[in-house]
Amino acid sequence: MLCGRPLKAAAEAAGVCERTARKWVARFQAEGVAGLQDRSSRPRRLYRPTPPQTVARVEALRRQRWTGKRIAMELALSPATVSRILRRLGLNRMRDLEPAEPVRRYERQAPGEMIHLDIKKLGRFER
Repeated sequence: MLCGRPLKAAAEAAGVCERTARKWVARFQAEGVAGLQDRSSRPRRLYRPTPPQTVARVEALRRQRWTGKRIAMELALSPATVSRILRRLGLNRMRDLEPAEPVRRYERQAPGEMIHLDIKKLGRFER
């Protein structure tokens, strides 16, 4: 009983099922108020992580500029798995395969060393 109320009535008042309310009560009794904080539903660890050999093959094929869908078909993997591997490796975009070209700047040693003019040619106006 919770504050003199049966568990079922407390669950209905909270808008949850009795099973959830029972779980909350057990957490509160074990951990106090901290046990009632929101918890992630994400698994703490992967029980079947992708083997390193598969990750290496995905990376090798991507460096040959294969698309994710083609890699998935070749290795008999899910496209989502290939996408996740490529994102983790930082190769999810084709442009990430090659280093970015350095920015060309027009910097000079002294001011006025190079003069840059923009001009616009106007058409002829006949009167």
